[in-house]
Amino acid sequence: MSDSYDWRNLHDEAHRQPGRDEFSDTLNRVAYRGERIVLRRRGKDLAAIVPLEDLALIERLEDEIDVREARKALAEMKRKGQKPIPYEKVRRELGLQ
Repeated sequence: MSDSYDWRNLHDEAHRQPGRDEFSDTLNRVAYRGERIVLRRRGKDLAAIVPLEDLALIERLEDEIDVREARKALAEMKRKGQKPIPYEKVRRELGLQ
């Protein structure tokens, strides 16, 4: 479940306290009810507030995709008879040592 809010008035002096209270309620809904909230500005989706469990899942999925892509790249290098470039050599060439 996700809701959308337009936070334009959050920094408006006249709405500062209600905005802060509403934001606190929103954080509680995300943290304790597991809701996903989409933040909008001028009618456009800008960002999302999600439970930490959702963030952990997204990060795990990204890691799995990275590993899959790395394995594919290594298999392609092997198929072409290429050798990986040592990490230290890459760091030296990029001036990161």
